[in-house]
Amino acid sequence: MRFRSDGLGTRYRLDVVALSVLEVVTHAGGWLFDRVMAGWDVTVRVADDHANGRPLQILGAQTLDFDDALASLDYRPRPHALAVATDLFGSDLRVRQGLLEALDDGLTEVTLWGATWPAELDDNFDSVQHRLSTAARVYKAHALAAAATPNASIGFTESFRSRLIACPSAGADLVPAG
Repeated sequence: MRFRSDGLGTRYRLDVVALSVLEVVTHAGGWLFDRVMAGWDVTVRVADDHANGRPLQILGAQTLDFDDALASLDYRPRPHALAVATDLFGSDLRVRQGLLEALDDGLTEVTLWGATWPAELDDNFDSVQHRLSTAARVYKAHALAAAATPNASIGFTESFRSRLIACPSAGADLVPAG
């Protein structure tokens, strides 16, 4: 998984890779919404071929077919930020390889979420969190309802582990947790 870095496009880009739409909305829906509202282009790829994309549309994210998107990464500009579910990192070699390449080049903010931490990743990841705007909480609730999870609890923050780049983007919004 390589990223073209020819400077095309002027908006910040966040690419998200996960197993399911529900996982993305549950763990990162508010953060994605706030990034979209800050002017970021947010693109989500989910491994579930039969996923209902409506919850992601509610958050303002674009969706791409998982396999087609991974196959076309050599032709897409490098994202400024990459977010990956650790379960998918552990189960898909293409995702693992792409994330490791992004870490090696050092030009991409890398953020992960999940219950398990991959042993092969170094300890240079910090616990970070994003404080959801009021609008993000409302839109996340609507997205969860569209994902058939209408009574899910929505906190004020979403927690991740991240390795921020040396010169964070102007849109950086993740802060150390705790």
